[in-house]
Amino acid sequence: MVRTSLDANDSAEVYAEQLSADGSHFKVLQHGIVKGEVQWNMTGQHSVANALATIVAAEHVGVDIATACEALSNFGGVKRRMELLDTINGIEVYDDFAHHPTAIDTTLEGARKRLGKRKLWAVIEPRSNTMRMGSHKDGLAYSARLADEVIWYQPEGLDWDLQPVIDAATNKAVVARTLDEIIKSISTEAGEGDAVVIMSNGGFGGLHQKLIAALKAK
Repeated sequence: MVRTSLDANDSAEVYAEQLSADGSHFKVLQHGIVKGEVQWNMTGQHSVANALATIVAAEHVGVDIATACEALSNFGGVKRRMELLDTINGIEVYDDFAHHPTAIDTTLEGARKRLGKRKLWAVIEPRSNTMRMGSHKDGLAYSARLADEVIWYQPEGLDWDLQPVIDAATNKAVVARTLDEIIKSISTEAGEGDAVVIMSNGGFGGLHQKLIAALKAK
């Protein structure tokens, strides 16, 4: 087994030397020697970790690290992983598949590092089975802490109340019970330079395109 690490580590054979805080640019070293460099559209430490695992797997079947790094640099990104859907009047709208606290945390960490001090909106639908059951509710407020504003969607049929998540938040957080509430809030308050990350493991009732249409109509 080949050990990998996100930074220099005595026990790691292959590791990353990160050139950007958001994980979009890094060198790949093997036994302390630079073997390649990746610059791509993906962000977040989980993406760097996945890249290293891919590089090691590729080398195992005969692909050298430099070639693997070049291939990753040409990779356009996975759909629904911080996928930029549109930019309207300077407002960026992203789609992400995050559907549990750890995924929400890592997605927003990557977004925050990429955006710097720009305003970050998180719109989150607790749609997965475990989220709908409330299994992760105690970690939700913390998972979204890096967003400036969080809109939690409480659809009909959710088995628990999101209000305790709002009460535990250290940032601005609200509950919306309809898509129209979400669209009105963002289209009214978001401005140039803001980024909106919509997180769900489903279609979110078509929110993505409805929001984009509303922003274009402003």
